[in-house]
Amino acid sequence: MGKRKREMAERQKAIKKQTAVAKLNDVPTSPRKMRYSADTIRGVEVNRALDILKYSKKEASNKLYKLLKSAIANWESKNEADRKELDNGNVIVKTIMVGEGRTLKRIRTAPQGRAARIRKRSNHVTIILDKKANKAAEKPAEKAEEK
Repeated sequence: MGKRKREMAERQKAIKKQTAVAKLNDVPTSPRKMRYSADTIRGVEVNRALDILKYSKKEASNKLYKLLKSAIANWESKNEADRKELDNGNVIVKTIMVGEGRTLKRIRTAPQGRAARIRKRSNHVTIILDKKANKAAEKPAEKAEEK
């Protein structure tokens, strides 16, 4: 049992070494607006995703552009031997998650002496980069299992 856990921990460690994570917390944009930009780059190759965000008109894409550049820098520092993988287009945006952050509650005057509540929403964004799954490496493994 202990050996199996150690093997699993080693496998997890190897996976973590390949992936790079970047987080951006409390972005003063509503999560819904941020998800529009995030959905455009999910699963896309990194250099193409940078181009998509750079030429997007949405304000949220500027923040995602900076976050993606940070994630690329994190990936390069973790995988110094595989830097050419970036140029070859083998690094993709594996996961991008947009969660709801804190909401600032403000008051605006309303008709007839009332007060209306304004919710200023924020969000948290997490990007995970990884290498493309090599299809040629997967096929022989599947054939071996069938036999």
